[in-house]
Amino acid sequence: MPKVLRIINRFNLGGPTYNAALLSKHLAPEFETLLYSGAIDETEGDAKFIVRNLGIEPLTIPEMRRSLNPALDYQAYKKIKKIISEFKPDIVHTHASKAGALGRLAAYNLGVPVIIHTFHGHVFDNYFSRLTSKFYINIERYLAKKSTKIIALSEIQKNDLVNKFKICPAEKIEIISLGFDLDKFQENIELKRKKFRNDFQIADDEIAIAIIGRLVPIKNHELFLQSIKDISEKTKKKIRVFIVGDGESKMDILKKTKELNLSFTENKSESKNNLITFTSWIKEIDTVIAGIDIVALTSLNEGTPVSLIEAQAGNKPIVSTNVGGIENVVIPNETALLSPNNNQKAFAENILKVIGSDNLRQKLSQKGWQNVKEKFHFSRLISDTKKLYYQLLKQ
Repeated sequence: MPKVLRIINRFNLGGPTYNAALLSKHLAPEFETLLYSGAIDETEGDAKFIVRNLGIEPLTIPEMRRSLNPALDYQAYKKIKKIISEFKPDIVHTHASKAGALGRLAAYNLGVPVIIHTFHGHVFDNYFSRLTSKFYINIERYLAKKSTKIIALSEIQKNDLVNKFKICPAEKIEIISLGFDLDKFQENIELKRKKFRNDFQIADDEIAIAIIGRLVPIKNHELFLQSIKDISEKTKKKIRVFIVGDGESKMDILKKTKELNLSFTENKSESKNNLITFTSWIKEIDTVIAGIDIVALTSLNEGTPVSLIEAQAGNKPIVSTNVGGIENVVIPNETALLSPNNNQKAFAENILKVIGSDNLRQKLSQKGWQNVKEKFHFSRLISDTKKLYYQLLKQ
């Protein structure tokens, strides 16, 4: 039985955690997997429950943290080398940047036969200054040479890695999209909708808009809030807004909400009397999707946005900026209205269109489940990964 050491940056709510957990669970019994993560960031939701729900007890490398810290990073690197020496994996598969750097370097230096890295988005656009981005690009080029295979999540991401940032040649990249347990978004929809709307006191004639994800600069919540300000002054429809998630930018986002004079609350019991409710993390995201009417996303950069996959799984219309791999996830003008990156006017106009037309909301809802049910289901993820593993082991 081939052994796989899987290393992920951290167990936060998002695609990488689901990807690593589902692969670790469902590649068995053909592959024996050891799953490690770095320390959870205090500003993010701890998603170890996702791993535990699959019957896997999370293992942690506490020295491997989100921020750059040479002393701790070196300790984490040594710990990974020790894990490799003891476990003797046939494959080391890393997920996201920090795990990818330390894990691949350790695996290469210890002669692991197969070294794979999955890019869950990248940090080359809109995260750092040009100089810092160039530094990370050079590191990734170096690490790509020590990798057997690089996994991209979409054709757009592959094109970025090959042509835009020149990380590695095209033949080194395999495209394997993320996979999720999406069936729950089609189950008990009416009961879940009733529960969410009762919990947050949403009236039948109110249109609920949600933006779901980490509260971090790259998600560009400021553009979302400015758009909500414009919409609230123009629409005649009753709307309610839900900011689902948490993160390092929360205080800045609350401050911006106050500056725009938008009524808000963090208390569920006061939700009815406020335009915006900050819910923090909600584990039952299928209940959220069932309860709301529109899913929004305003990111400056995205790999494969989980919230848009889940929105389509629950047949909800999407309004989003058109960045990264989004066009590989949605069907433009059929499941989502897309606007140029950081264009607040265009984004607000698209939200207004969807709010103002029952027919448009219905149209954008019809093809969502059909679009994602196989393309982003975890069974396809398992099948594609298993095929790649065997291919590389034979070589």
